[in-house]
Amino acid sequence: MDSSAPPPYAGLTPDCVLDALDSVGIRGDGRLLALNSYENRVYQVWTEDGPRVVAKFYRPARWTDAQILEEHAFIAELAGLDIPVVAPLRLASDATLHAFGGFRFAVAPQHGGRAPELDDRATLEWMGRFIGRMHAVGALRPFSARPALDIASFGEEPRAWLLAHGFIPDDLRPAWTSIVALALDGVRRCYDRAGDVPTLRLHGDCHAGNVLWTDTGPHFVDFDDCRSGPAVQDLWMLLSGERDDMTRQLAAVLTGYESFFDFDPRELHLIEALRTLRLIHYAAWLARRWDDPAFPAAFPWFNTQRYWQDRILELREQVALMDEPPLAA
Repeated sequence: MDSSAPPPYAGLTPDCVLDALDSVGIRGDGRLLALNSYENRVYQVWTEDGPRVVAKFYRPARWTDAQILEEHAFIAELAGLDIPVVAPLRLASDATLHAFGGFRFAVAPQHGGRAPELDDRATLEWMGRFIGRMHAVGALRPFSARPALDIASFGEEPRAWLLAHGFIPDDLRPAWTSIVALALDGVRRCYDRAGDVPTLRLHGDCHAGNVLWTDTGPHFVDFDDCRSGPAVQDLWMLLSGERDDMTRQLAAVLTGYESFFDFDPRELHLIEALRTLRLIHYAAWLARRWDDPAFPAAFPWFNTQRYWQDRILELREQVALMDEPPLAA
């Protein structure tokens, strides 16, 4: 971590945001509302002569232009088939990705909504239908520029990065190193039990916070983490509670899902493995972003002694869960 480097969004002032929008033909009236996003900077913008829009300024150096444009193309493909997603607008030169002042950005229509009620069976079935439709499109062709969600990128590389950059306290380093090794061994066993399951283009970060719910149903937003991976990656984050609760929730989701796309039950072996990979990846994500002033302010509990102790206990629980039988479809 280079503490001498300027914060990634140091130059993204309100004037810069408004000037960037003006460069693609959108004149803001001066009102900006920062939305809840840490990886990127996202603003709701009131305009002088039209509806509100949402401007997303991408974190510098995270994705290549080709990877961002592939994200946009996937969203446009879904929208073209009347799957309710919020797609970037085509503005200057009929483009969806723009550059201004050293930042890359996209603009989308403002779309309201609330979080879905995931304790309601009808809502879960509705979500399942939507994701099934999305996966039917995602399976038509692979990504060529976007990365895959796999053990190497979500487990092995984050582990190596954390160990190399001194975030693990010295007195906890042996315990953390040991439990992560056991956890990754457990992940590999889960993948072995699942076998050669197919991968497809995914939303990738399919949790309730990325769903806007209205009386007409769900709209998925924020495809910033779209990747190739197993279909169950877009399903398991909808499940919560005890095992019986998750079994009932999964049944409801799959009832809707399989109306549009077949689910391979072998992927159920991957639920706890994918949860484990997300935990390891999330800790490294926070560490990588610690030079961004927004992160210490929003996550003051990170990188404390207690934080790493809790992660060790959490991974011990995951090691045990990965050796249990999978949820029943």
